[in-house]
Amino acid sequence: MTSIHYYHAHVYYDAESMPLAKQLCESAVALFPAIKMGRMHQKPVGPHPDWSCQLTIPTAMMGEVMGWLALNRKALVLFIHPLTGNALQEHRDAAIWMGKVRPLKLDLFL
Repeated sequence: MTSIHYYHAHVYYDAESMPLAKQLCESAVALFPAIKMGRMHQKPVGPHPDWSCQLTIPTAMMGEVMGWLALNRKALVLFIHPLTGNALQEHRDAAIWMGKVRPLKLDLFL
């Protein structure tokens, strides 16, 4: 069995929804100080098809944080995956989506 080191929650947005995404991410960090917030990207980064901000969530907190994100994400799409050391499996097989599933650029991991 592979161990999960952390989870990443990628909050997707565009120019119009960026303030809402920033508010969601900053609120998550304020409520759960162990969460680390990445940059607010204004272009697609890595395998992600949209602008995004990454939240790094400790594994032990994932249940509580998932519930909070589900209730507070409003119309934002979230892509969540574990960090195990196998990026392809994390993004393809272990993905959790909140909102509309978006096409990832998985060829980056082949």
